[in-house]
Amino acid sequence: MLNYRVPPALLVPHVPRGTELDLFDGAAYVSVVGFLFRKTRLLGVPVPGHTDFDEVNLRFYVRRDVGGEVRHGVTFLRELVPKRAITLVARLAYNEPYLTVRMRNAFGGAGPGGVPRTVEYAWQTQRGSGWKRILLEPRGDGVSASPGSEEAFITQHFWGYTRTRSGGTIEYEVQHPKWDVWSVSQAELEGDTSDVFGAQFAPILAGRPHSAMFCDGYCSAIRDLQH
Repeated sequence: MLNYRVPPALLVPHVPRGTELDLFDGAAYVSVVGFLFRKTRLLGVPVPGHTDFDEVNLRFYVRRDVGGEVRHGVTFLRELVPKRAITLVARLAYNEPYLTVRMRNAFGGAGPGGVPRTVEYAWQTQRGSGWKRILLEPRGDGVSASPGSEEAFITQHFWGYTRTRSGGTIEYEVQHPKWDVWSVSQAELEGDTSDVFGAQFAPILAGRPHSAMFCDGYCSAIRDLQH
């Protein structure tokens, strides 16, 4: 996870109805996140050839008050995957901003506890064009994020919100334990991202991230999909 502070006004047009920006220490964040789908099921059923794949996404953070309960959630600006069928289903059924690209990953060596010494997710929008990538090097030991920390803010959002074509909002709950978090000794986003993440965000993502972290964990289910 590579995290960047951005002007809140840049995100306001993308905030789903019924939610508001979730800020940390008064700042709005976007994150570029790379992760693996493994043993994925749709409505409890595995789809052959579509259970294991990479994703890289650009997301930001929102919140919703439901009867005094504050639900901290994420909204996706772009989600990159290598499978056209996944993009088609996600766009048609949920209006999620998926895009199909060529993708690859690389995990270098094994450090303490089996955690890779380097982690890379890369994508290519057209054959023959250059590869863009996110790269980081975990260091030290993984620890549970301290309450109120930036690490907790970034990783402990258990709801997702998506804007529908009609202007409404889809809400879903993401079930996962609190992840262990590693600091990193190096974090980079290489290449021009304007073609996938947009010209308004590319200059920010070309700079140094405000923070970066590696997480070891999983999501067990996505449920309670509501319009």
